[in-house]
Amino acid sequence: MGSWWRARTARRPVTARPVPPAILGTMNTTLASLARLLDRRGLLATTANISAEKGATPVTGVDCDSRVVVPAHVFVCKGTAFKPAYLASALEKGAVAYLCDEGRATELAAGAPNVPALVATNLRRAMALASAEAFGHPDHDLSVIGITGTKGKSTVSYMLRAVLDGGEPYARAGIMGSIETFDGVEREESHNTTPESPDLWRHLANARKAGLAYVDMEVSSQALKYDRVTGLDLTVACFLNIGRDHISPVEHPDFEDYFASKLRIFDQARVAVVNLDSDEIQTILSRARRCERVVTFSAKDRSADVWASDIQSAYGMVSFTAHTPGWEGPVCLGMPGLFNVDNALATIAICEVLGIGYERIAEPLSRARVPGRMELIPSPDTKVVALVDYAHNKLSYQRFFPSVKEEFPGYRIIAVFGAPGGKAYERRRELPQEAARYADYLIYTEEDPANDPVEEICRQMADATPQGVAHEVILDREEAIRRAVQLGYEGEGPALLCLLAKGDETRQHEGDEFVPCRTDGDIYQEAVRNWHAAHPKA
Repeated sequence: MGSWWRARTARRPVTARPVPPAILGTMNTTLASLARLLDRRGLLATTANISAEKGATPVTGVDCDSRVVVPAHVFVCKGTAFKPAYLASALEKGAVAYLCDEGRATELAAGAPNVPALVATNLRRAMALASAEAFGHPDHDLSVIGITGTKGKSTVSYMLRAVLDGGEPYARAGIMGSIETFDGVEREESHNTTPESPDLWRHLANARKAGLAYVDMEVSSQALKYDRVTGLDLTVACFLNIGRDHISPVEHPDFEDYFASKLRIFDQARVAVVNLDSDEIQTILSRARRCERVVTFSAKDRSADVWASDIQSAYGMVSFTAHTPGWEGPVCLGMPGLFNVDNALATIAICEVLGIGYERIAEPLSRARVPGRMELIPSPDTKVVALVDYAHNKLSYQRFFPSVKEEFPGYRIIAVFGAPGGKAYERRRELPQEAARYADYLIYTEEDPANDPVEEICRQMADATPQGVAHEVILDREEAIRRAVQLGYEGEGPALLCLLAKGDETRQHEGDEFVPCRTDGDIYQEAVRNWHAAHPKA
């Protein structure tokens, strides 16, 4: 999977279908109309150098990255890492004005004294609303499905895209999420779960230009809290679950803030799709009722609009009978994980809203795959099997480990994982404690340490390990996976190696940089080959 994915990660053009004239005709934003919009919303502090003549300058988009600026766009000057050179570069590429906050206005005006400027009282909200306006509100011409939750967003997004594309990849649906961004014009490895608002609206505009019918996107708590999706009209808002995560000085100060941020998704959607099995369900349903319609799903509760019966699992396969208001029938998933029944039901419930029936759902779901999610990689002799997954927080561990324990009876479970630096500090305590309930052996290693010492992260995890649980620390991730392979072959009976948190990622966050790294799957497969080469008679 790793080499296949890396071949697709560079941004590349995709042949686009022409924009209908009716859509082109709506793109009539000017500098003056943007200023009026921000003023009406109470977001305009002042303007500079916008005369009557310059106010008539057409604006066709907004950018916050000087590398992607094109003529007739407004450039946003934001962030602690911003440099005046970025604005100079944007102006050289044809930006017609800049948008900034009050704290930066004087400095920028001195460096670009004659350039039209919009100065905002709240830069993030202004950036989002200006982007939507400048790109011509493409969400009004698309079905946009937003998916949020502590766990499962990527899997539901890929399952849904498999259905929407109707068996022809990259045919009808755009996608934005933690793995990949595809909008009909650009295709690239994602940098954020939900892009910054100028990038978000550019991708939506590209999807409209390319003639795509749908965009399904993951919506993170950070995107909701910091206005990345402000102004976006969602056809469907899907709420999968809620657990304690992303609580740190640089994310959410507490669970209440995290949960409140997630709930904001219902304020901008027409239809809510809600998992009745989620914690805090009454609060979720209360907020969801702000939408015109609520559709529920459950793997346990038959009062839901969409529910499951006859759930069965075997090596690498999960099946169940789905029940909806319009049909019932068998569904088979080509990936392990009993919790994927929840993800499939979410997909089916969204399709119920979109008017997509069983005949278009069952077969695509059987073929749906998610890079780095529940990726089962056997060895030639089946003595050792790897399961690569992105599980990285308490809720995902609570779903992952009981499922694999049930689906792989008789297997020793060896888990390789770490915890990130600079955020979500509770994981260093919670993950060892959850994994220890099911795994036979734990190996702690690096996982995007950022500016925290890997040895300190792993020491904290080792200290949190329940007494009597076998574990060790191996700081280098490749060496940790090789050690897991060794333990798998040297022990009695078959072994399941759970390689967690990195999925199919090809970058490691070290210091302030994202440095290239090999995927867990590639490292595992090489380690298996090397083991067999060194033990030909084993």
